[in-house]
Amino acid sequence: MSRDLGIDLGTANLLVFVKGKGIVINEPSVVAVNTKTGDIVAVGDEARKMVGRTPGNITIIRPLKDGVIADFQSTSAMLNYFISKTKKYASGLIPTKPRVVICTPSGVTQVEKRAIHDSALKSGAKEVYVVEEPLAAAIGANLPVSEAVGSMVVDIGGGTTEVAVLSLGGIVTSRSLRIGGDAQDQAIMGYIRKKHNLLIGERSAENLKFELGSAWEPEIGRCLDVRGRDMLTGLPTTVEITSEEIYDSLQEPVQRIVEVVKLTLEKCPPELSGDIMAHGIVLTGGGSLLKNMTKLIEKETNIPVLIAENPLNCVANGTGKTLDNINILRLQKKSK
Repeated sequence: MSRDLGIDLGTANLLVFVKGKGIVINEPSVVAVNTKTGDIVAVGDEARKMVGRTPGNITIIRPLKDGVIADFQSTSAMLNYFISKTKKYASGLIPTKPRVVICTPSGVTQVEKRAIHDSALKSGAKEVYVVEEPLAAAIGANLPVSEAVGSMVVDIGGGTTEVAVLSLGGIVTSRSLRIGGDAQDQAIMGYIRKKHNLLIGERSAENLKFELGSAWEPEIGRCLDVRGRDMLTGLPTTVEITSEEIYDSLQEPVQRIVEVVKLTLEKCPPELSGDIMAHGIVLTGGGSLLKNMTKLIEKETNIPVLIAENPLNCVANGTGKTLDNINILRLQKKSK
């Protein structure tokens, strides 16, 4: 026996599902590297704590960008670190290399998919099976993807937004947008830099997004103090930011997500469109938690929208459930 693993290789967070144990690892997809020696100094939570506080010889790297590998070596090191951490859950099993199911965005090229596959192999996996992220999200959200019924999932992650219509165990039509929670954070940082001449970090932008952000109809009168560096004086300062400002800053990335949902619906076969009208659109991923995101998509599509239970874990849980059908994945891989 081996410890079969399901991995949600997210731009923002990496989650590992161990068969029989559930999700055992949920840490940021961040690596700290010593630029003089090339050695990995820290990974995951430990590396995230170092953001903005490192000396000159330590660089913080996010090895995934827009859902795909931007730094192959750092990704392999990160995967190796997390796969090694799962060894403690293999008590009673013969120590062998794990079989791994790992996710990719639906819009990646074959070269990008091969890079993810090879990176997992290099990290010590015995067998690697790549599944598309929206399919894993739908499985993790308990949608009836194997039935002759149309289901629609919108997975808003850190680097990408995956929109797909599924039926009979496969993806009927899908679109992948390389905009997600990270792009929203960058939009907030850019807006505050332009309007207030204030430089803030990603953590501050993310906090503003969840405290004040809204996809539709902001809550008037709410505000929050944010600390940063004044671009004119170079000195630390504090500025009051309103919910209306955060709403304005999020308009472009949010509208891009809505547009890709509408484009996917336009390509959906009529029979499946009726199923989606009846059962609604399901949102997964951290971006689904942005206030009023469901209301905005409902308003633009006239279709009921709901958030999946445990939206942050849907993709990882989906890879875990896929492990039960690993023989089917093996046959599909051989047939390609």
